[in-house]
Amino acid sequence: MLTSAGILLHRDRAGIVEVLLGHMGGPFWSRKDAAAWSIPKGELDAGEEPVAAARREFAEELGFPPPAGELHELGFVVQSGRRKTVLGFALGGDVPDAEVAAVAERPDDGSWIEIEWPRNSGRRMRFPEIDRAAWFDLATARIKLVKGQLPFLDRLETLLAAA
Repeated sequence: MLTSAGILLHRDRAGIVEVLLGHMGGPFWSRKDAAAWSIPKGELDAGEEPVAAARREFAEELGFPPPAGELHELGFVVQSGRRKTVLGFALGGDVPDAEVAAVAERPDDGSWIEIEWPRNSGRRMRFPEIDRAAWFDLATARIKLVKGQLPFLDRLETLLAAA
């Protein structure tokens, strides 16, 4: 089973908690919105600490580093037909809306994926892992986020309530 690590960045906007999510790239997700968003995440390199992987993947997928601050572990979830586990970390901080909007304009900088498309065609194409990003309040995030990652929102709410 593959293991990934990612960051659920959150901020408070006028008393409303918002989280930063990325829309998954590629042709399968292009016309989907509900349950088509993810926390920025990716596989751990051999011997890599999960916190380091989460920070690295955030920067690779979005094109800017996560804000400074302490990561709070949100535990594991299982997704992708039980083939992948994701270790999530919460991070309080903000990223300017202009940087978030610029995710959609990023060139092919090496963080793209190559897949066969259309399937069984023999033709390989490259797509961004995340084709856009946006801030969502928690209620909207529950609609947008892929089903396997929904427990991260519950865990974030518990973490914030305890603070």
